[in-house]
Amino acid sequence: MLRKETIVLAVVLGWAVLFGVGRGTAQDAPAAPKAAESASDSKTKSQSWDKPLEEYRLDFSINEMEDGKKINTRQYSMNLATNEGNEIKIGTRVPVESKGEEFQYLDVGTNIFARIGELRGQTELTVRAETSNFAKLEANQDKPYLPPVVRQLKMGGTALLPLSKTIVMGSADDPNSKRQFQLEVTVTKLR
Repeated sequence: MLRKETIVLAVVLGWAVLFGVGRGTAQDAPAAPKAAESASDSKTKSQSWDKPLEEYRLDFSINEMEDGKKINTRQYSMNLATNEGNEIKIGTRVPVESKGEEFQYLDVGTNIFARIGELRGQTELTVRAETSNFAKLEANQDKPYLPPVVRQLKMGGTALLPLSKTIVMGSADDPNSKRQFQLEVTVTKLR
């Protein structure tokens, strides 16, 4: 009897393996097209990565104008590739007492961020620029110490990529004088 039970058990296990493999194969069959789809997706993705990056040089000028004449110009340059961002940051971190003996640090100087990207089938340039400095205040006998007063100018925008010509990305009038500030950029394509 033990031998009959072993044979019956072997036959039952054989059917289970046979039907289990058949079901596993039937279940795996629909997965095969997904594997084929993911292979074609990865091929498409790799083709987009194979596209060489284009590199550019950006020359910035922050111009201070008075009566239509430039009286001061600051110039900055950076290189960047398509779909990459870059930043120039020059300045001083100034400690300012906030409450009691606590200090906070204030960034004073120039910060320029730029990005060239493909959007809606067009190449666009995005620029954000910020410049700040200390206002000159005169202390008097009533107030021998004056806390720092910072003047700040922010400009930015997005434009279609201008190659080899200078464009004004923004301009603003100084509310405390007859001066005007302009942010200019010239984009040159590198090899």
